[in-house]
Amino acid sequence: MSSARRGSAVRRRSPLRRLLVLVAVVLVVLLVALLLWYLLAGRLTEPEPGRPGEPGAAPPTSQPASCPDVMVLSVPGTWESNAADDPYAPTANPASLMLKVTSELQNRFPPGRAEVYTVPYVAQFSNPIAFPPDGQASYNVSRSEGAARANEVLTQRFTDCPLTSYVLAGFSQGAVIVGDLAAAIGAGAGPVPADRVLGVTLIADGRRDGVSAQQIGAPVDGVGAEVALGGLDVPGITMTGERRGGFGALADRTYSICAPGDLICAAPPQAMSLRNIPSSLGALAGAAGNPVHGSYASYVVDDSGTTATAWTTEWAAGLIDSAPTPAHS
Repeated sequence: MSSARRGSAVRRRSPLRRLLVLVAVVLVVLLVALLLWYLLAGRLTEPEPGRPGEPGAAPPTSQPASCPDVMVLSVPGTWESNAADDPYAPTANPASLMLKVTSELQNRFPPGRAEVYTVPYVAQFSNPIAFPPDGQASYNVSRSEGAARANEVLTQRFTDCPLTSYVLAGFSQGAVIVGDLAAAIGAGAGPVPADRVLGVTLIADGRRDGVSAQQIGAPVDGVGAEVALGGLDVPGITMTGERRGGFGALADRTYSICAPGDLICAAPPQAMSLRNIPSSLGALAGAAGNPVHGSYASYVVDDSGTTATAWTTEWAAGLIDSAPTPAHS
């Protein structure tokens, strides 16, 4: 082949080569960007399994005078807390649903009888498909922080106060956190022994499976959004499905409140589908702000007109009233 022909062939191939190189570079950049997005959005982390006392060890006969008889642990929902909030006098969101429960309990019981502790955490849910980004912490980051803080305070309280009893309650994202905590305790892997937990109430639990907890209110179709989207793992949002094993030793004292039409706890398959991830993510990100999800202060759960928050308050108060009174030293 003459040099002229070879030069012509090289010139013809050069644009194609440049195009292939450009495509390869673009793909690498996109892959790196997706990887960074995935990592920076945050991975879901689970607290270390608890070790609630030595198996078979006899409990002490008394505990320090500073210890409460009962600790009420409350975890607020999305946008109802922040990491710097005061756990004994929360002000991050005065309209927080759980405040309607905890404030009333604080008014009824002295701190020595019932320590009412509201877990402070970032409590956000960034929409991963928002453009520009909404600037919020991802669900994974928020949920992991709430779980870690709840576990930490219970671990510390049980260490300091081995005879204290516990009442656990949460709403929305907080219900997922409390439900996971209750499942771990019920399986013997939580921060406190199951026999120290008087009861658990989950309002709008995103991991509700419809069978593991006792339903308060009218029967509700559907399952929690995390169950409907079980297996979805996108930047910042890991849907963990149902709680395998349920609530174990706490199954007989764990209650669920879910209003019909609330996509967080009663999602129909057509609303949350892995086959249509973008619309499902949009529905999930918006579900926390829908009117039904925000209605639990007025949602009636029985024939007497009792609302979800009033029921939770009276349930917790009844447990506190009947809880043991440990000796103090």
